[in-house]
Amino acid sequence: ELKLPARQPGSSIMPGKVNPVMAEVLDQACYQVIGNDLAVTFASENGQFELNVMEPVMAYNLFSAMQCLTNAIYAFIDKLLNGLEANRSQCQYWVDHSVGIITALLPHIGYEKASFLAREAYATKRPVRDIIREHHILTEEQMEHILSPWEMTTPGIAGAAWMEASQRKISG
Repeated sequence: ELKLPARQPGSSIMPGKVNPVMAEVLDQACYQVIGNDLAVTFASENGQFELNVMEPVMAYNLFSAMQCLTNAIYAFIDKLLNGLEANRSQCQYWVDHSVGIITALLPHIGYEKASFLAREAYATKRPVRDIIREHHILTEEQMEHILSPWEMTTPGIAGAAWMEASQRKISG
């Protein structure tokens, strides 16, 4: 689903593979920060009375953790996020082959038709869009608006604003 920028030679057992090394670097920095946090926790617990002789180790680990995480995040942004690309065709494939998109159709076609689509998609292992076309449940334009990934991930009913506007055009 994601095309990572190549930052090192490929895998030793899978030539050409792009390893997620910058994500792994960020993981390692987080593990170091967890270790620093543990040192601060133990030092804090072992302070006697109101005189905590452990303050130097606490300060060292706290500042070290902040510096480590700051550097790792800057490297992650520069070496991974700035070159990251979505594999749009693969993402679209997963959207099209997900029976979960029927949830977005429910307010528009009702429970019975939605259930029918889900059962047929599961049984035939075909994309929901193909079954909608085959049974003329929605027009291509309606389907494009309702099943748009943007619409399905925005709060509210997917395609509702477009459907309402198109109804006003028809009646007005």
